[in-house]
Amino acid sequence: MKDHPIIVGLDIGTTKITTVIGEVAEGGSVDIIGEGSVLSEGMKRGSVVNLERATHAIRQSVQAAERVSGVKVERVFVSVAGNHAKAITSHGLAAIRRNQEINQPDVDRAIENARAVPLDPNLEIIHTLPQEYVVDGQEGIKSPVGMHGVRLEVDVHIVAGTAGPLLNLRRCVQEAGLQVDGFVLHALASGLATLEAVEQMQTVIVVDMGGGTTDVGVFKRGNLAHSACIPIGGEHVTADLAQILKIPLEEAENVKKRYGAALPELADQDLTLEITTASGSTHAISAFELSRIIKPRLAEIFSLIRDEIDHTLGPVELVAQGVVLTGGAAQLRGVAELARDRFRLPVRVGKPRGIGGLTDIVSGPGQAASVGLVLYGIGQDGKVPHSVFRHDPQAEKVPGLIEVTAPVVTAPPPSTPAPKAARADGEGLMDRVRNWFKDWM
Repeated sequence: MKDHPIIVGLDIGTTKITTVIGEVAEGGSVDIIGEGSVLSEGMKRGSVVNLERATHAIRQSVQAAERVSGVKVERVFVSVAGNHAKAITSHGLAAIRRNQEINQPDVDRAIENARAVPLDPNLEIIHTLPQEYVVDGQEGIKSPVGMHGVRLEVDVHIVAGTAGPLLNLRRCVQEAGLQVDGFVLHALASGLATLEAVEQMQTVIVVDMGGGTTDVGVFKRGNLAHSACIPIGGEHVTADLAQILKIPLEEAENVKKRYGAALPELADQDLTLEITTASGSTHAISAFELSRIIKPRLAEIFSLIRDEIDHTLGPVELVAQGVVLTGGAAQLRGVAELARDRFRLPVRVGKPRGIGGLTDIVSGPGQAASVGLVLYGIGQDGKVPHSVFRHDPQAEKVPGLIEVTAPVVTAPPPSTPAPKAARADGEGLMDRVRNWFKDWM
């Protein structure tokens, strides 16, 4: 195991902290050999609010991954999310001497000139991500090294974070006995883990729906070209349910995951829940009514994303060819369908792909960012390693189809209180979903 490089991703979110240990094998393929997830503490909307509690949670997550892998973790790539991350696109120029080929120092000079933009002194640059190059007016060049020309231009996507939150995050990691190999924008990591081969040639919007925030990345031909953060996430849906149903947050989260849907028409029309409020009184609510509480908040998130892109890049339908949803909140039934209605684009739920090892543990949308941190660590250039697509069965899959997940209502574990469910027809909803999907196709 020591013969192969070990790369560790530490995804520090509002609701959970996940450590993923990856081993790079020969040929560049990646095997996940360790994973540890714990409930997040001391974090709010991507920022540290309690150093001691956040450090404790990080240490627990890392130790859990170490026990699975048998590897001692010393260095990690850390995700950065939240409103303190800012992004701009800057233009750089470098003159090339006549009759000389463009070399790597010329490329570096163009990128460095693009970085020379006035930034708030309170900002720390996290990423400098080159887009496509232009040589003597010729656009669409991926790598200009070896070409001839006298004028080299490049657009660079610069991501910077507020120094204070980054320092707090670094201190928590260091207090847990680790060194920070680098900070990685959350949306970038999610895109690296979920974008498929065909999508690498398109413009695709990646939406990572976390607990406290929703991170957005617009990828153009495999490059992160725009990023933003919406300060609303799955926790806000849970809070809405807790407030309206008058139940504790923990029970509201359980109700949301087990019986909720983003679209009322996809809720089980024959399912009724018996809710016990904090005061001890009980009342019944149908799954249809439950989904009517959930839908407005999710619709608000998608509307804010659309407004952000419309304002910055232009109408969504003209900018992008598709949308990829990922993150824990993307697992709620009907989210992809609601997003399709709001964006008027093909939508799918993205999951980590192109990896080996403990794929059953890190295969869900909620692990996309942590797996993406490992993939980023291979090249540290903000691009998906080519080795990821070599044996990826999804590489030939045509993107754009909505994934419709069959609803499953299971009994909660004995230790977890949950509302009672009564159903009249176990197959009714599945028949309606199948008919709806046939009509949509």
